[in-house]
Amino acid sequence: MDYREIVSVTGIGGLFQLMATKSDGAIVRNLADKTTKFIPARLHNVTPLESIEVYTTGENVRLHEVFEKMKANEHIALPDAKKADNDTIKNYFKQIFPEFDEERVYVSDMKKMLKWFEVLKSNDLLNFDFYKQQQAEAENAAEPEAETAPETVSEEKPAKKSRAKKLADETAAAEGEQKSKKTARKKKTAEEGTGEEAKPAKKTARKKSTEE
Repeated sequence: MDYREIVSVTGIGGLFQLMATKSDGAIVRNLADKTTKFIPARLHNVTPLESIEVYTTGENVRLHEVFEKMKANEHIALPDAKKADNDTIKNYFKQIFPEFDEERVYVSDMKKMLKWFEVLKSNDLLNFDFYKQQQAEAENAAEPEAETAPETVSEEKPAKKSRAKKLADETAAAEGEQKSKKTARKKKTAEEGTGEEAKPAKKTARKKSTEE
């Protein structure tokens, strides 16, 4: 059993270990008296603790992060959720987690966290190393992507040069074709001109012969 199996049930105090889920509810075990019971879905909501977030002045944090702070500051006296007044409870959370959004985190929520912390502690469920391991694995998985990025960029550069060279070759070919066409047209014109000049010469020759 670990923290990820722990749930709260609306309308029922305490914390529970989720044993099984069904289409019409869930089977849970009470962490306090170890009794097992069926929770009908039509009457209660079952919420995993790891899915609960807490409002802060910045980004919301997971509930387990608050419990980690409470565990790390056990030298600060933990208020009694049933006997301590509201100011005492507020001052405690200001010391261990000053980022709390006081307008949205009510004293009733703080009292519930105090009660849950005591239950988790008594059941040795305040070990959150698996979350740190998940974060480390996610960071390691992201590192190879960053390393391959420069290779992708360097591979694209020759392709750009090839396209530029191809364009230059196509342009040169087009210019050469245009020059060839112009040269052909000039040659044809010159030949036609030569033919036209020869005709009068023939006529002159025939006229001279007649006169003789």
